[in-house]
Amino acid sequence: MKSIKTFAAVIALSVVSFGSFAQTVTATGATIDSAEAKIAAQAQQAGTSYRIIEANSNNGVHMTAQLIK
Repeated sequence: MKSIKTFAAVIALSVVSFGSFAQTVTATGATIDSAEAKIAAQAQQAGTSYRIIEANSNNGVHMTAQLIK
């Protein structure tokens, strides 16, 4: 039983630790390229790479990305 509690604690701490590295940023622009350029600039300023997780184009582009260390 003690090993199950220890395993659960390790899993919980791993999830918390992983979540602290991920940061979400957003940008808007007239085109997909302009919104992505803003995301790229934010990632470069933070010294990270990025992964686009959402883009919406209704009368402009709104983009969300996750910064990855």
